[in-house]
Amino acid sequence: MGDLFESDQIKERVILVGVQMQRQEDVFWSLLELEELAQTAGAFVAARVVQNREGIHPATYVGKGKLDELKEMLEVLEATGIICDDELSPAQMNNLERELECKVMDRTLLILDIFAGRAKTSEGKIQVELAQLKYRQARLVGLRSSLSRLGGGIGTRGPGEKKLEMDRRLITDRIAALRRELEDVQRHRDLIRQQRERSQRKICAIVGYTNAGKSTLLNVMTGAGILAEDQLFATLDPTTRVLDLPGGQQVLLTDTVGFIRKLPHHLIEAFKSTLEEARYADIIIHVVDSSSPQMEQQMDVVYDTLKQLGVEGQTIITLFNKQDKLAEDKRLRDKHADYVLKTSLKFQNGMEELRQLLEEILKKQQIFIDRTYSYQEASKISLIRAHGQLVSEEYLPEGIQIQAYVPKEIYGQV
Repeated sequence: MGDLFESDQIKERVILVGVQMQRQEDVFWSLLELEELAQTAGAFVAARVVQNREGIHPATYVGKGKLDELKEMLEVLEATGIICDDELSPAQMNNLERELECKVMDRTLLILDIFAGRAKTSEGKIQVELAQLKYRQARLVGLRSSLSRLGGGIGTRGPGEKKLEMDRRLITDRIAALRRELEDVQRHRDLIRQQRERSQRKICAIVGYTNAGKSTLLNVMTGAGILAEDQLFATLDPTTRVLDLPGGQQVLLTDTVGFIRKLPHHLIEAFKSTLEEARYADIIIHVVDSSSPQMEQQMDVVYDTLKQLGVEGQTIITLFNKQDKLAEDKRLRDKHADYVLKTSLKFQNGMEELRQLLEEILKKQQIFIDRTYSYQEASKISLIRAHGQLVSEEYLPEGIQIQAYVPKEIYGQV
């Protein structure tokens, strides 16, 4: 596998550009999120510009008048480039660079750049490089003039200048090689998944919008010790830990990459094997930032992405997190969820209720047994102890009296 090359961080001054179309969500909130992404990538946002249009300009994203306005702003604010809130076509990017004579980026390129800086595992690096190369493959012609530019900054992390100068055939070969590597990773992940199934442990996948508190939940519940910061995409690589429940049962808790509006389809495709952890989970824990003004829209993004991944039929627990940031008690509902809890992961509020809820859900999926085993059948009690919940155990002259909850999968064995 080729290495990912990271350039030195350069503090760039950028102008954010968005198009507000009729019957579309307010671009103001989308630009606020884009500003967070830009700051995460190491840029300084000098200004935000919005144009009201019936549709995105097919050649230059914004109209002629707004282009002239941007030229003046770039000079006055001493900005080094612009970031558009939507994914630009190769022609749009080429035309904007020619008209504005500055660096032009879009939301997709920005997210890919952040992912390149956050990928730590070999799988994560393969996935990011694959997504970047697929994005840039379609833009080789449009990028030709800019490939020779020296310097680093946003959009140059990952494959690097050397790979960007490859011709289309070489990039196609590299993409094919990365896909083969991902297939090997997928087979390894499938083996791990089969081992989990044989262990009879239930799997809980933590999903949610980026920066909702997923990694914090894993840390609080299991002491995982993974990075959890108040910024977008603080963690990228999925982590699985064992969670001990009050009754002695264990479940596997898996953190997944955060979702975001306008998540590049290149990333969804490249990270499919990682994101599919949610598809094979028995329980979905959906962490929501209840303090966000865009809470409802963020929840819709999560469920839309889960639908794309084919996640359906699982029990869903929604945690309305960050209650400590709310000035007053809000009425919070989630029509997709089977259970709802209010939490403040920062202060570990609601964690005991979550553990008890998980145990109750597991009990509903199990069968209650009340019987006496002969002493020759003691191995069956060990099986119950390992995979079920032992309620009572009494040693009698005729055998061992057991009351327990056992998973349906092992009921026939006990």
